[in-house]
Amino acid sequence: MKLRAFKIFAVAAFSLWLAAPTVSAQEATDQVTNNSLILGFKVSAGGRYDDVRMCVATPAGTKGGPALDISFFTEIGLKEDVSLLVNIPVMRPLLFAGAFKMLQFEPEVSLLFRHVNDGKVDVVAGPTLGMVFHYGPDYESDRTGDARGPSFFAMGPKIGAYVGLDFKKPNDKFNFGLGLSPYAAPLFGINDENDHRGVVVGGSLDGLFRFSTK
Repeated sequence: MKLRAFKIFAVAAFSLWLAAPTVSAQEATDQVTNNSLILGFKVSAGGRYDDVRMCVATPAGTKGGPALDISFFTEIGLKEDVSLLVNIPVMRPLLFAGAFKMLQFEPEVSLLFRHVNDGKVDVVAGPTLGMVFHYGPDYESDRTGDARGPSFFAMGPKIGAYVGLDFKKPNDKFNFGLGLSPYAAPLFGINDENDHRGVVVGGSLDGLFRFSTK
């Protein structure tokens, strides 16, 4: 039911932008350039290979699984058609801490380059750099009971990219973006007697809800 509601919302959002009057590329560029600060939230759904951390959505011994998150971000304009996006995950850290006594926190920063097309849909792409912080059992552990393994700290750099489309109405304060985010992250145990180490490789489909502060 939640997935169906999300699909309906996405179709409605696209319809609103398709119905918007066309503006010139120069007008769109001016709007983007003059917006020095954009706030918003991102909904991400994807999957990953992970030979270090326990996945709460798959059985013990499974290396990886699905990954969902909701995060808040700030996008700061640097110069014409270039911006810096700082993304802070919220849902997964809170859910894992409360329900599973774990930490999975992956903040990241993206340098985004914008290519203006017809003024209604821009192409946005750029590299992403972040950190992965983990506290919890490894992938061989069950979620609860005697089969739950010992928790350990691990961390490592997260290297990835973002490529997507920004659907916008330049005279309004709300834009919607849709894109893909592949990534890889080597993980290393910290003060870990079992010396856990491995790699996470994955990707997500991202919906960005952007609100201009202008």
